[in-house]
Amino acid sequence: MLSWLHFASFLLVTGYALFLFCQAVRHRYAYMRLGKASGRPPDWQNRLREVTVQALGHTKLLKDRRSGVIHLFVFYGFIVLQFGALDLIYTGLSGGEPLPLPGRRVFGLTQEIAALLVLAAAGYAAYRRYGERLARLKRGWKPAIVLLLIGALMLTVLLSLGFHRAWEGEAASAYAPVSSLIAGAASNLTPAAAEAAFFVCWWAHLVVLLTFLVYVPQSKHFHLITAPINLFVGRAEPVGKLSKLDLEDETAESFGVGKIEDFGRGQMLDFFACVECGRCTNVCPASGTGKALSPMHLITKLRDHLTEKGAAITSKSPWVPAFAFKNGSAHSMSAAAESGGPAGPGWHEGAAAGAVTDIGPTTDWQRARWSGTDRKPEEVSLIGDVMTESEIWACTTCRNCEDQCPVGNEHVDKIVDLRRYLVLTEGSVPHEAQRAMQNIERQGNPWGLSRGDRARWTGEIGGIAVPTVKDNPGFDTLFFVGSMGSYDNRSRRISRAFVRLMQEGGVNFAILGNEEKNSGDTPRRMGNELLFQQLCAENIETFRKYGVRRIVTACPHTFNTLKNEYPEFGLEGVEVLHHTQLLDGLLQEGRIVPSQPVKERIVYHDSCYLGRYNGVYDQPRNILRAIEGVELAEMDRTRENAMCCGAGGGLMWMEESAGKRVNVARTEQALETRPTMIGSACPYCLTMLEDGTKQKEADDRVKARDVAEILELAVFGAS
Repeated sequence: MLSWLHFASFLLVTGYALFLFCQAVRHRYAYMRLGKASGRPPDWQNRLREVTVQALGHTKLLKDRRSGVIHLFVFYGFIVLQFGALDLIYTGLSGGEPLPLPGRRVFGLTQEIAALLVLAAAGYAAYRRYGERLARLKRGWKPAIVLLLIGALMLTVLLSLGFHRAWEGEAASAYAPVSSLIAGAASNLTPAAAEAAFFVCWWAHLVVLLTFLVYVPQSKHFHLITAPINLFVGRAEPVGKLSKLDLEDETAESFGVGKIEDFGRGQMLDFFACVECGRCTNVCPASGTGKALSPMHLITKLRDHLTEKGAAITSKSPWVPAFAFKNGSAHSMSAAAESGGPAGPGWHEGAAAGAVTDIGPTTDWQRARWSGTDRKPEEVSLIGDVMTESEIWACTTCRNCEDQCPVGNEHVDKIVDLRRYLVLTEGSVPHEAQRAMQNIERQGNPWGLSRGDRARWTGEIGGIAVPTVKDNPGFDTLFFVGSMGSYDNRSRRISRAFVRLMQEGGVNFAILGNEEKNSGDTPRRMGNELLFQQLCAENIETFRKYGVRRIVTACPHTFNTLKNEYPEFGLEGVEVLHHTQLLDGLLQEGRIVPSQPVKERIVYHDSCYLGRYNGVYDQPRNILRAIEGVELAEMDRTRENAMCCGAGGGLMWMEESAGKRVNVARTEQALETRPTMIGSACPYCLTMLEDGTKQKEADDRVKARDVAEILELAVFGAS
């Protein structure tokens, strides 16, 4: 009778837990269904490879070595222990007889070792969160619950094994070190008492396991299910490529994202895949310099808002069992402000003394502002109440957050979609951004200088001939100069250096001259898709007119836009190069010979749009290494993890009004390497770094130069 009651109780408890689990997942899926259908079919082969590399290989997790190793032990420990869980459940249901497994002693040893490793990893994770108190990690009772559940699972496994050994009267064994110790400590128990202790621990393990199962979809640990799916359906296109808006859709009531339902379902999957590890915020230039934006809080706030509004629309409670939870209030960023909360992060409020970057003020501000409100979820506005405009306009679109995210979340597209709504639907744009876009629309450049002066720089570079497409109709390579290289006095020197090097290398090139227009990168990142598409169409028509088959540019932003985004609008069969790629090729072919030594200690700064967006890291360094006398240094944050200069996402044309200046922080990181020169391969970065050295009063001893300028010096000598 007891065995049947035991078995029936097992079925009842397990079945109810599985029902609750499925209900919690189903309700969240219903919320996601409120979003727009995502028309992005997965590339099966490449996406499976991505899932394998990221989920099983932990490649991104191991970028933070200590946290990565912790997760590695927990992840694979749980996989090993699932086989043990099946064995343990069978043992309890069979009256004490374990599964007849081959190599049982070795199997038992792997279970005990795995349990110990997971226990140790959980303990160290708790220390990092509550002992070291890492700024990127959330604290409180929710993370503690998970750690306690993991600890309870491991302890009940070991205790069950130990009491089972005592019940069966098995001798101590080196293959069962922990359970042998437990059995030895319980040696005074009668077999009946040991049996009772085993079943107490067995039931405790089962209840904790099922509690964890039910808790998973209702917590950040939903990533156990959603992260592999998110990685599989992730972007197969060039990274950072923005979606195309159908501006001719006459049924569209708005453009961009103005309410949570405007996001695509694939974007919403990001919300539930987030593990709240804070790695994105930890590397964000805005968060690190006291701005309002925190990528982690961006995702978690959108998730909370979707959950609250989704529950209100679908009448499906996100929490199960529903009777155990009262309906929670909606959350809003304005609630704390109404009750006297902080108005903004502020670099000096809580920033670590002497720190180059510190996310503490931003994360503290986010936690203080995000709180319950008496309003209904439907009354909470996405822009204003969930995401403030200061957060939306703080993003430099550098993608360091996405590069660090272990579950494949994409943050930048969401911010740009919010900007699109503000610009195209609301007409709400910061004054400097509006002025830059108006100038681009009217004169084709952000300063509003005359369109007829775009090619004026060619007459100011010492008599060096710069042919236009009309002068040299048989050109092979179009040099797309860009607005910076055409109008900015400092960037013109880069254009001059590059032209001299192309001529030295025998490149048959031409420029469009005054027919060239802005690439549209700045308007698109600022949310003005209409202006971008106009510029894109006009430029593509010009390329076709002159039969362009290869384009080179010195601006990574232009390079990325032409290479990765123009093809969707009709640019076909055109090779797009960055000037460092072309120059590296000329050096490799021996068409350029750097014969003059350049005795400088150079630290190279990676442009976000050249590096993280397009994977160009080695070519600029190859050029510098080819120059005699150059000592190449590296910053702590370099290559994939290089910090943004602060100019991306249209912020080149906007004034920073909060916290520390991003370019100053990046300059400080460069100066830590004790350079005599800072190398760059982007006119935006060069401008920001030169400004940074001036603000740090280091410009008299540390110069900022483009790679092309440094190579020009090595090829032609000082002039």
